[in-house]
Amino acid sequence: MTEKSERKPLETQPARMGPLARLPVFLALQGKRVVLVGGGQAAEWKRELLEAAGARVEVYAVDAWTADDLRGAAIAVGAFEDDERAAAFAKAARAVGVPVNVIDNPAFCDFSFGAIVNRSPLVIGISTDGAAPVFAQAIRAKLEALLPKGFAEWAAAAGRWRNAVKASGLSFAGRRKFWQLFTAHAVANPASEPTESDFERFVAEVQGLGTAVENGSVTLVGAGPGDAELLTLRAVRALQAADVILFDDLVSREVLDFARREARKMLVGKTGFGPSCKQDDINALMVALAEQGKRVVRLKGGDPLIFGRAGEELDACRAANISVEIVPGITAAQGAAARLALPLTDRQHARRLQYVTGHAKDGQLPADLDWQSLADPATTTAIYMPTKTLEALVTRAIAAGLDPTTPAIAIARATQPDQATVAAPIGELPARLAQAALPGPVLVMLGRAMRELGATPAENRAIA
Repeated sequence: MTEKSERKPLETQPARMGPLARLPVFLALQGKRVVLVGGGQAAEWKRELLEAAGARVEVYAVDAWTADDLRGAAIAVGAFEDDERAAAFAKAARAVGVPVNVIDNPAFCDFSFGAIVNRSPLVIGISTDGAAPVFAQAIRAKLEALLPKGFAEWAAAAGRWRNAVKASGLSFAGRRKFWQLFTAHAVANPASEPTESDFERFVAEVQGLGTAVENGSVTLVGAGPGDAELLTLRAVRALQAADVILFDDLVSREVLDFARREARKMLVGKTGFGPSCKQDDINALMVALAEQGKRVVRLKGGDPLIFGRAGEELDACRAANISVEIVPGITAAQGAAARLALPLTDRQHARRLQYVTGHAKDGQLPADLDWQSLADPATTTAIYMPTKTLEALVTRAIAAGLDPTTPAIAIARATQPDQATVAAPIGELPARLAQAALPGPVLVMLGRAMRELGATPAENRAIA
């Protein structure tokens, strides 16, 4: 047996922010002077928008403004039908240090307005840099439908209660817990009106936790098989609340994009037959960070409870009296089957589904597999981590009665854009898989429920 090389946990730096066509900035205009030049429907709408933000709007006709009118203004907005006047207005505003917007003419704009979702004080701005205003409006409509009107009341309550939370005597960790409780309740009950009894209940709940609120915690989170859109809402909330994220090589970087940027992200790579961190080292790091009061997310590909070594990590946390919870994820077999439109169970062909591992702790074929269950024609079997041992496994299973013509499929990088598959009768699959040399990780599924392999969608069709 070849020894796996060892590596240590590695902190990764967050990816640099991608290019921004516009920097989203929210201006405080309450009581400030704004100059608006021009008329028409577009200018009138800008006036309404600016006044809604509390600005004192001074309106001038297209030919009635002077450069002195612009001095001291917070911003200047103009509506012009020709570029010559627009250019003169923009030049005059910039000369006195006033940011300028010329309506529907991005070439003369220092800033743009964009589409707005108004749940004030919760406000969302959407910009396409002037390229597709209709698209921005369509996105605004989607967000309007998603965000309950009641969020405005809860956002306003947060503003009213912020000073009271600071004066409540709660520690920093306690205040953070208060806002976690506040947010969870607001998201779950957007139609209810926030009351002082809600405030008192959140404070009392935090106080009831006593010193436990100062302690760190560990959350084992299933990242799913690769497609970031398969994350659960609970997984996203855990990633956005984490102080530190310990993640495996199998976790796609798109999943990490859901984490808050301030969180430390540490690669504790565990890949089959490749360089890996020792499980004991991962356990020790996870516990040590939690003992420092950190909220630790242990992010695992698939589901942490299915071949994810969750048992060892749970034991480590419990031994150290660290609070631990589990957020399940979509396991690879489910994700792959859904992507290929293949049922894992079928009333006529598969009454049972089983998950088995293709290698034991020493990297070899497990000696204690139930070969009779693998040979059961009414069972769908998903074999995880089978690449190195598949030929031996199939040989043993056929000897135990598995029909070598049983439909089977190998799926590499399930649900990801570069997903690749090889379909063949199980007796032929090991040789076909070796020839294809698919990139890892690989999952093999077999059973009579796979009989529809030839009917899979064209974009997911198995390699011949």
